[in-house]
Parts: sequence; C-alpha cells; structure tokens
Amino acid sequence: MHFALISKVLGLLLVVFSFTMMPPVAVAFFYGDGTEGPFLTSFSITLLLGLVLWLPFFRHRAELQTRDGFLVVTLFWSVLGLIGALPLLISDAVPVGFTDAVFESVSGLTTTGATILSGIDNLPPSVLFYRQQLQWLGGMGVIVLAVAILPMLGIGGMQLYKAEIPGPMKEAKLTPRIAETAKALWYVYLAITVVCALAYWAAGMTLFDAICHSFSTVSTGGFSTHDASMAYWDNAAIDWVATVFILIGGINFALHFAAWRSRSLLTFVRDPEFRFFMGLMLLYILLVGFGLMVFHVHDPVDQAFRHAAFQVASFGTGTGLTSTNAAAWPGYIPYLLVLISFIGGCAGSTGGGMKAVRAALVARHSVRELRRLIYPNGVFALRFGKHVVNDRVLQAVWGFVGVYITISVIFTLLFTVTGMDLTTAVSAVAASINNLGVGIGQVGAGFANITPAAKWMMTLLMLLGRLEIFTFLVLFTPLFWKQ
Repeated sequence: MHFALISKVLGLLLVVFSFTMMPPVAVAFFYGDGTEGPFLTSFSITLLLGLVLWLPFFRHRAELQTRDGFLVVTLFWSVLGLIGALPLLISDAVPVGFTDAVFESVSGLTTTGATILSGIDNLPPSVLFYRQQLQWLGGMGVIVLAVAILPMLGIGGMQLYKAEIPGPMKEAKLTPRIAETAKALWYVYLAITVVCALAYWAAGMTLFDAICHSFSTVSTGGFSTHDASMAYWDNAAIDWVATVFILIGGINFALHFAAWRSRSLLTFVRDPEFRFFMGLMLLYILLVGFGLMVFHVHDPVDQAFRHAAFQVASFGTGTGLTSTNAAAWPGYIPYLLVLISFIGGCAGSTGGGMKAVRAALVARHSVRELRRLIYPNGVFALRFGKHVVNDRVLQAVWGFVGVYITISVIFTLLFTVTGMDLTTAVSAVAASINNLGVGIGQVGAGFANITPAAKWMMTLLMLLGRLEIFTFLVLFTPLFWKQ
C-alpha cells in the first residue's frame, strides 16, 4: 500500500474540489444574497487541507495499484461528504446541525436526493445552486473529472476509474488513454446537461431553475429548488422534458458517446442492456398508468400516463424528483415504485440500484438453469447480445446481488429498531442504498424527523450504494491489508 501516494492523490483531489466552491460565490454576488462568506471560508479550508496532504509528497512517484485506487476512492467520498457539509454548517441561512449537514451533503454527492430541509423555496439562491451542483459533480464522479483534467498526476488513472465507474464490466475504455476516456464522458455529460437546461427553459422554467434542475435531472439526483419538486409547476411540458432526460441519465454514458461518434441512434437499439432497461421502463409505465386509471387517481389517459411515465423514470433510475405525491397513491403502486428502484439504471449511467445489466444476467442465468433441469446433459451458452458471458462475470453478478440484498435486509431490521414501521424501513433502505432519495410511509414527506441514528445509517447506505458496495466493503477484509 503506497500511503504517501494515496495522501498525494487525495490532496490533489481535494484541491480540485475546493474550486467548486467558487460558482456558488458567483451566484451569491449575482443575486446579492449575502452568503458568499461561508463558501469562501469552505474554499479556504478545503484548499488548505488538500495542500497539507499533497505538499509533503508532491515529489513522490509510484504506480497506483488497484488496492490503492479502492482506498483513495472510498476515502475521497467519505472526506468529501464532510467537506461538502461545511457551507451548510457555516451558513446562518441553513438551520442544520452536524448530522443533518453531513446527511444533506452525502445525499447530494451520491445523487441520492434525500433531504432533511424544509422551506427550500426560501433558501438563498447560492445555497440552492450549491445543492444542485453537488449532485451534478457526484453524478459522473469528481474523481473521473480529476483523472480527465489532471494527467500530471503521473499515476495509473485506470485504478481510480475502475473503482469509480458503476457496473460489472469496468475494463472497457472508450478511448485508448484513460484521461481521454474521462474527458469523453464529461463532454457527453456536459452536452446533455446544457440541452436539458435549454429544454427546461423553453418549457417554462426560469433560467436559474432550468440550470439547477438540469443538474439534478441528468445526474439522476433528485434535489429541487422547491419543496414541491416538479409539482411546483404542474406543467405537462416540464414533466415530459424531465422524463426524457431522466431516462437519458439512466442510460450508459459510454453508449451515448458511441452513438454520438457513430452518428447513429441504432447504437442504442443494438445494445442488449438498453433494450432490457427500456423494456422494463415501458412495462412499469403500463402497470402504473393502468393502476392510476383503475383507482381513479388520474382519469384522463394523458394525465395518468404523464405522471406514470415521470414517476417510473424517477423511481426506476433512482432520481427522486416528483411530479405529484406518489407516496399517497393507492394500492400496489407506491410499493411497486419503491421495488423497481432496486434494479435501477444501466451500468455506466448516473442511475442507482443494482443496474439493469445485472438484473438481465440474473434473469437469463435463471432461465438457463431451468433449461438444464429439463435437459441435464445439454450445453447452453449464456449470451448477452452477441457476446457469451463467462462464469466469472456471472459469479461476480450473483455475489453482488446476494450481498446487496443481504445488506438491504439487515438495515431494514436495524431501521425498525429506531422506531420505523416495516414499510417505512424498507422505503428508507431503498431511498439510500439505491440512491433514490424519496420514500413512502413515515418518510413520504422527507427525512427530517427520523432519528440521528437512522440518518447516519442512511448516510452509510448512500455511500455503499454510490460505490457499489464492494469498493467500500473490500477495505474491511484482512486480505486487502496484507502486503
């Protein structure tokens, strides 16, 4: 383990993150809300801490190993959650304590979108912008950004990239060099964000709201500048823009890049995970839409399927924006929405959950085992698209799914110990580990009233979900620390 190199990299990453405090300062000056002080103070603290970690080892040269990458990523996201809470703690405009500030910060950076704040409409514009910016940076990953713009690190960036990018198949690169790959991802991410903001603006939002909501939509984050979220506007055009761009955020960004480079939408159609993901979304929309009409929640067909499409996209990708109070919908609908968040978006997307590719592989492997029961001597290759999936990938997928479910069950039981009923406990687990951010039951209106212990457990689950569990859990295995 190269601790000097880890300190150097962590310091550089914190220096990079410190400059993200500057855009909220510009917003504070522009609107004259008087809150530039907390952001300037946070900038100074973060920059100083980064320099303290970097300067003693800035001449150190070594190759970053896979284990080093896991430790850097986990440390960075953990430290970032604390650093990101500084402006909220320091600002008099945000009445939160330490626990709530860290909860809000981690929720933003992990694109969870769970909030303990109320009266959001009355917060200063700079604070509103900062919350949205946290999600946008967390969506693609500050570490990928750092690998893209800091090739002077002089280390193996692939180790950071593999630990950061979600999904079971992380070896594929879009371009020969990892820095170019990270840049390509960020170009696509930025372009989609700009188009989303323009679409929101054209649909009726103010420019400020359009920019802020493009951040939380493309990152599948879920924070809003209003307590009522997207229901604040009750605008069909805005809801459909959100639905489309939430789904875009839930699709593999490598696929977006490939489609852009080939100038062909057929790139999406050829991808098996995309077809599986969109097929699931369509099925869920039909189930929820017909349910809304059967229960006479939204009788006009266009209104029923507008809200069904929005909420399915939002829950299905772990976004958490709401066009209406879905937690109050009758029958099976709220429970279905919570459950679909466990599958989540595509690998390589900003979406949460276990990822559609894993669900597809589990489903196809299960079908193969059923066929083997009928034909014990048969040889059945498991194909995903044009590729045969080897047993190592299947073992990794089943191992991940097993651990994911086990952790979800354990924390569901732990949440009930804090006083939650079972529905609320399951919802709280889904809201955090799937980076969903909204819930049903006692947390349908937000997470301000849950116990401090429950908030810290949710914070841990947010990090586990963002880092896809194994990146975090591997640090607690004795083998990881052996030389």
